[in-house]
Amino acid sequence: MLRLIDVQLPLDHPEPALKQAVLARLGIPADALLGLHVFRRGYDARRKSAISLIYTVDVEVRDETALLRRHTGDRTVQPTPDTNYRYVAKAPPGLARRPVVIGMGPCGLFAGLILAQMGFRPIILERGKSVRERTKDTFGLWRKRVLHPESNVQFGEGGAGTFSDGKLWTQVKDPKHYGRKVLTEFVKADAPPEIMYVSKPHIGTFRLVKMVELMRATIEELGGEIRFETRVTDMEIDNGQMRALHLSSGERLEADHVVLAVGHSARDTFQMLYDRGVHVEAKPFSIGFRIEHPQSLIDRCRFGANAGNPILGAADYKLVHHSGNGRSVYSFCMCPGGTVVAATSEPGRVVTNGMSQYSRNERNANAGIVVGITPDDYPGHPLAGIDFQRHWESRAFELGGGDYSAPGQLVGDFLEQKSSTQFGTVLPSYKPGVKLGDLSTALPDYAIAAMREALPMFDRQIKGFAMRDAVLTGVETRTSSPIRIRRHDDSLQSINTRGLFPAGEGAGYAGGIMSAGIDGIRVAEAVALSITGVARTAS
Repeated sequence: MLRLIDVQLPLDHPEPALKQAVLARLGIPADALLGLHVFRRGYDARRKSAISLIYTVDVEVRDETALLRRHTGDRTVQPTPDTNYRYVAKAPPGLARRPVVIGMGPCGLFAGLILAQMGFRPIILERGKSVRERTKDTFGLWRKRVLHPESNVQFGEGGAGTFSDGKLWTQVKDPKHYGRKVLTEFVKADAPPEIMYVSKPHIGTFRLVKMVELMRATIEELGGEIRFETRVTDMEIDNGQMRALHLSSGERLEADHVVLAVGHSARDTFQMLYDRGVHVEAKPFSIGFRIEHPQSLIDRCRFGANAGNPILGAADYKLVHHSGNGRSVYSFCMCPGGTVVAATSEPGRVVTNGMSQYSRNERNANAGIVVGITPDDYPGHPLAGIDFQRHWESRAFELGGGDYSAPGQLVGDFLEQKSSTQFGTVLPSYKPGVKLGDLSTALPDYAIAAMREALPMFDRQIKGFAMRDAVLTGVETRTSSPIRIRRHDDSLQSINTRGLFPAGEGAGYAGGIMSAGIDGIRVAEAVALSITGVARTAS
């Protein structure tokens, strides 16, 4: 097979045009083309009046070797890489202790799945409930202002990614094509087949619920065991070696290979790890607000007259500004045609996040507008970033009225430094509700100043971004984990605790569904190789 890169065609091209473009690129007659498969399809919208589709195509041709020689030096024609996944080990018979996975978000889910597919029959511990029960509890906060601290947007089967846009792309390096394995397993679990080839695939919350259930069933069919509403309360570590876990049920579970995939909000677990001497260090993250605009405004600015084209779908954006006070301000987790959701996991605190369904057909677009911070902003204790988050989440709860409503402000009033009293043309989507006021005390002064400088700059790129009636909702504090649990580059085990494999977003090694799934696969392989005594190759 040969791979052709950067095959460009008009947005409204007829179906045969792709084949004709391939034939022209390769300089071959039609009968020499034996097969054609679209590997990736994206678009170039820099010229709104002439948006083009950009294809990466895998083709089967006659006399491939001679054709490659003719195209020597042409980077757009190359052999198709082998993206098939191959298991690195097989569980030995009579395995004394089964590997344990803590957490069942994307990272834990894929770690458990890969271990199960290799025959290791993992035990997966999830502090929250199954995904459908968890969904009911999450809606309880959104609709009735009732928070379940162990079952919410952050905790439960599927992890925080379940209540998100379901984005399935990442910029992490992936030389072994683990991302392809993630997408393949999602399609097996009834994800839309198009996620295999569109450049920015997404799924959406409701589809993710069913997919997670099907993947759970696969793990169980392969001998894996899943325990919901089971929190790890303590660890036994003997001379730097993991030995056992203590569970909320009172059980002591012997375990010498433990995948720690707890997500970025397992603050009590981070404290327990630190108390047990596991190496934990503070890391940078970001804080800010959610911003909402009419999705139609974003579509028009990005696509012009092509707004509404079903191939393009709802438009997204990515914005960055380096402010005069040295802070970087950027858009985060942009959700086209989505909603702002309540994402707290602790009583008396307000946290926001964004979510979209597969259709992305809600009225508003939303994104985090966040400011980068570093441990210098919260010095001292390695867990000081958690205290920092809690402070601003509690402040948001207070500003919102103390009933899980979120504080909000119109962008025009935010820029003019005056309190908002009524909504304009943009109505916020956050449930249980938004209380308008003044957000100037909802975050540190340096963050407020940086955002006030950034919003007019963003308006130069997307006309109307700083529109008066756009709504800011606070606060966004869970952009990524405030800690990193350091691990060795080769074995992927904690640098001072053998048998503990920090993984995913909570440990500081992923950011989003795709990268978390990829890290879950890498760590599952490391566990398998550790158990079987095989040396790991670099990846």
